[in-house]
Formats: sequence, structure tokens, C-alpha cells
Amino acid sequence: MAPEPRANPLLLGHEAAEATLLEAMRSGRMHHAWLITGPDGVGKATLAYRFARRLLAGVPADDTLALDPQHPTFRRVAAGAHADLHTVELAYDEKRRRMRTQIAVEDVRRISAFMSLTPAEGGWRVAIVDGAEEMNQSSANALLKILEEPPRRAILLLVCGAPGRLLPTIRSRCRRLRLDPLGQEAMDRLLAAYLPDLAADERGRLATVAEGSPGRALLLAEDQGLAIAGLVDEVLAALPGLKPQRAYAVADTLARGETAFSNFMDLLRAGIAAAVRETVRGRADQEQARLVALRPLDAWGDVWHALTRLQDETERFNLDKRQAVVAGLGMLSGTMP
Repeated sequence: MAPEPRANPLLLGHEAAEATLLEAMRSGRMHHAWLITGPDGVGKATLAYRFARRLLAGVPADDTLALDPQHPTFRRVAAGAHADLHTVELAYDEKRRRMRTQIAVEDVRRISAFMSLTPAEGGWRVAIVDGAEEMNQSSANALLKILEEPPRRAILLLVCGAPGRLLPTIRSRCRRLRLDPLGQEAMDRLLAAYLPDLAADERGRLATVAEGSPGRALLLAEDQGLAIAGLVDEVLAALPGLKPQRAYAVADTLARGETAFSNFMDLLRAGIAAAVRETVRGRADQEQARLVALRPLDAWGDVWHALTRLQDETERFNLDKRQAVVAGLGMLSGTMP
């Protein structure tokens, strides 16, 4: 499996983003804040740490941000022990014994104290906020103060999957770098490296259902994603005649896995979105065209949003996932239970 982003030396498919960062390093006119965006699991945090390591190690002689894993800077960053790197992300709440749902304002304020210090090794101070969209209002305002008066020789990297949730004033003060889903060649190479024991056809199927996100593909590989993708295909192929008893059987199957509900709903919405997208582009296969023809095109948008709300409310309020699956499939087939 893939190492954690801070210890991952491998990044493929984002050569243009790397070139942009390299050019900024060599120009001597480095922007003080970067907003790295893109789909979940596409490599945003991996790129942020790759950039941070290179800043801390010095401008490279060749055209890559890559650093040898045996390099002292790489090893200290991987161990979370570099004095000039500070990371903020969702933390574990010891009092409530669960992961926090927001980045606390105290954590963001520590960035200001950290960045105001002189670099310990004479180069840069680098702060990474991983999951910046999870900041609450107080956290965002604290971060905005840092952006308004950036310290010298300090770089702030915001890793964000939903930039629309950030304050416009934060977005406007950052240089934006968007990472797109990976192409087939990059996905094939990454999955071959991370899942060498998996058959090539299964890796190909994972790459397809993950839609260019290696992180998503790896999560699916861990959580019986291929089997769940098969269930999604079966359900969509059965529309509009999906029987209520089959919907209950699918719900029972998903109830046996800890993450099965989330994966199923994610893949179900992704399958619908892909069918609509390919139909609009005139590239739909026979099954996608058949599915989209069941409703007016704009009605599929309403269905997608309704499924998203259903999943979000079920997970947020810890509702009955089995009933949510049945309700979602009823919504698709037009036979709400």
C-alpha cells in the first residue's frame, strides 16, 4: 500500500504542477501561500510534502521536486521531526475519544507563532494545512490574519478538496494549483507499485471505478471495493425494474461491512454522474445511454443531489444505513418503500 503523504516519494501524473512549483522556486519570487486543490485521493497532500521537502533541502539542480528517500531532509519530514516544518490537520479529541470534525482555532494560531520564528536551518519555514476546508469560522479568520501579514522566508501550503468552503479572502490571497484526476498510464503505474499482488485486470477495474484517484483506488482495494462496484453495476443495470426484495438484499449485504455503505453510495453517485457526463459528450456506451434515457437529463441532477443528501444525513446523524440504502434504491427505481 502507499506510504503516508509525508513519507511518499512517488508522485505521477502531476508534472505540470511540479514544473510550476520549480519555476517559482528558481525565480526567487516565491508566493507566500499556495492553495493545492483537486479531487480526494489525487495526490494533493503528497505534492505538498514533496514541495516542502524540496524547499527545506534547497533548490534542485534537475527538473524535479523528487528527493532521495535516504536524504536527511526526507527522513526527518517523514518522521515528523523537521524543525522548519509544521503540519495542521484534523486531530484526535482525547476528551471525547474521537476524531474532531473541525480544525481548531488553537491549531491555526500555532502556525502564526511557528512562521514568525527564524528558520532553524537558514532556509524556509513551511506550514501545511491538510484538509483546509475543515476549518471553522474562527480558524479561518486566524489563518486570514497570517495571510494578510505573511512573515519573511515562510511558506503556507493549504491542501483543500473543497475550496468553495474557504473564505473568498483566503482564496484570493493564495496562488492556486489544481490537480486533475490522473490519466490511465499514471494510474496503472501507481497501482502496479502499490498493489503488486493484485491481478492486472482487477487493478484496471479499480482504476476505472476510482476515476483517476489513486487514493480512492487504494481505499476500495482495502474495503472490497470491486465487489461493491459489482453491486452498483447490477443495481443500475436492473433499473427501472429493481425489485424491492433485491434492494433489501443489497442493503443486507452492505450492512456487513464497516465502510460498505459509504463506498456503495459514492460509487452509485459516481456511476450516475459518469453516465450523464458521457451522454452529454456523446461518448456514452450502450448501458450508460440506456440508463440516462430513463429520465429527462436535468432530472438526473436532482437524483444525484438527493442521494448525496441521503448519504450525508445518514453518516452525519448515524442513521440506519440499511434503510438508507433501501430508500436510495427506491428513489432510483421510482418505488420508494
